[in-house]
Amino acid sequence: MVALRGRDIDIFLARPDAGRPIILLYGPDAGLVRERADALLASAVDDPNDPFSLVRLDGDELSAEPSLRKACERAKTAVAIACYPDGERDLAKLIDDELRVSNLRIAPDARGSLTALLGGDRQASRNELRKLTLYAHGKDEVTLEDVMAVVADASELKIDPIVDGAFAGRPDLVETEFAKAMVAGTYPGMIISAAQRQAAWLHKTALAAAEGTPVSTLLDSGFPRLHFSRKANVETALRHFNAARLLAIIDQLATAALEMRKQASLAAAIAQRTLLSIAVNAKRRG
Repeated sequence: MVALRGRDIDIFLARPDAGRPIILLYGPDAGLVRERADALLASAVDDPNDPFSLVRLDGDELSAEPSLRKACERAKTAVAIACYPDGERDLAKLIDDELRVSNLRIAPDARGSLTALLGGDRQASRNELRKLTLYAHGKDEVTLEDVMAVVADASELKIDPIVDGAFAGRPDLVETEFAKAMVAGTYPGMIISAAQRQAAWLHKTALAAAEGTPVSTLLDSGFPRLHFSRKANVETALRHFNAARLLAIIDQLATAALEMRKQASLAAAIAQRTLLSIAVNAKRRG
């Protein structure tokens, strides 16, 4: 069975095994899927633009126990690589790697706040970090003030109630808090990004709960650490949604994010409609 994990993934990406030409990248972190696919292309072929060098097939995100993933894990000529949202150790490495390129250090308090604001999508995290390094250009150290000025706007504008309300099945809360966020000038894309991170985290938590880990243990020991004020809504969300339904929501949110980029003038309406749809359908079974 070939399902790579941890450092084995980095080793394989740097030097793909020619005896395993079939590579399956799957999971809720679309940014990490793209990043690893690009790394494989760079390592495996001389010219990634040559259409005869490789065959690349893209599809919807796979469910928890798909036949395709099982087939790749069992086949001697294939390998399966899961792409889940970055944990604390992964984010620490990501931060160090991006800051090192710009010869920047980061203050301890700034690192703590920055880590809590990243995750969910590798590409989005890299984009935020590169935006931060540009902002801090000419300095020796990234400070907490830098992080709050560039990365923390979504957190500062209190979007957690919107996201929690959606997954807890509270459309009234979504509507009220979304209206407040729009008045405060919050960019709708930041709210959808937060919802995507939450959906990915809930999916990972739901999978662990299905395997027998108590929800209370997952909420107390998970990363990022959940604030006590959010636990009730998150527990409600986990009662409403199983892993399969959360995969569908991840896809729904990704579609909304794409539509918002295509129709910027309708971004707020698309975001609100998507979040209300999640809230209204939260208590539906099946």
